[in-house]
Amino acid sequence: MNWLTPWLDKLRQRPQVVLNDEQQTRLHYWQALPACDWQQDSRHCRYLIVDVEASGLNIKQDRLISIGAVALQHAVIHPKDAFEVVLHQHTVSSHENILIHGISGAEQREGIDSADALLQFLSYSQRTPLVAYHAFFDQAMLSRAMREHLGISYAPQWLDLAWLMPALFPEVYGGIVALDQWLDAFGIRNFQRHNAISDCLATGQLLQVALQRAAERGITTPQALAACERQQRNRIG
Repeated sequence: MNWLTPWLDKLRQRPQVVLNDEQQTRLHYWQALPACDWQQDSRHCRYLIVDVEASGLNIKQDRLISIGAVALQHAVIHPKDAFEVVLHQHTVSSHENILIHGISGAEQREGIDSADALLQFLSYSQRTPLVAYHAFFDQAMLSRAMREHLGISYAPQWLDLAWLMPALFPEVYGGIVALDQWLDAFGIRNFQRHNAISDCLATGQLLQVALQRAAERGITTPQALAACERQQRNRIG
């Protein structure tokens, strides 16, 4: 069971959302896609590293501003297989918030309609396993936006490197630490912190490190990685 299911169950009541015919067709196409095979070998799997930017850190009140994603397939990062979209904001985020993520007020006002932006992400992501660092925030913001703008319950299974890394490298850090500490530990450079694509590229390199160590330990599928993550969560409590 997805560890976020109890929390997400509170969001199950769907608002009245009106989509045009084209949007409904695109949504139905995604809904008809087969589920991801979580028992396939990670060496052949396409993983999607996801990062979102928001108007703040309050998952109940703040708004989703942008989504970024980069694919890793056959354990190789494909920068050209990337996705980035800014959602239209009726009210731009605060100056302090803009200084963090660098998405200007003009970019926010000129962003793509929220429903279309989310449908673009669904079309791009398909049913690919999703990966993030501190995935709770990304998952919560995406799930709420999907509910509010598409009227769907969006609860894919994620892999969270914040838990996987200490499970695979307890000799480096035995518990939850900031992403930058792991990047420093393995000499990974993030060229533009809080830029969605840059954050994804850096996190993708960390995923490569994790997959290599996991393979050495016989953890060779997304399902096995998810089990490793659950064990770490249970261990720390």
